[in-house]
Amino acid sequence: MSPRYKKPRKCHCPYSDIKGKMFKPVGIPIEDLKIITLFHDELEAVSLCDNKDLTQEEAGQKMGISRGTVQRLLSRGRKKIIQVIAERMALEIEPETTQSASSTKRKSKK
Repeated sequence: MSPRYKKPRKCHCPYSDIKGKMFKPVGIPIEDLKIITLFHDELEAVSLCDNKDLTQEEAGQKMGISRGTVQRLLSRGRKKIIQVIAERMALEIEPETTQSASSTKRKSKK
């Protein structure tokens, strides 16, 4: 069974300039690390709720999604961030082209 199609969302967070960037522990070559990808909507949800202290309801309104979706994005994003720190992995912020490429493929099938 293939994964469910991910709806394209426009990131409104101030961190859009770090898309495609990699964060890793100092002193360990990237080739020796497992890479975890943090999607831009997960980053935006974590930023709004944990950094800007918005409620999930307020974050959902700002992002144009439901509170339940914000809760799911927060859970996934926090888990990935903690996993990267605790298990010494690399964290990649989803590159812009990943979302655009999947959107383009989806549109061309119609």
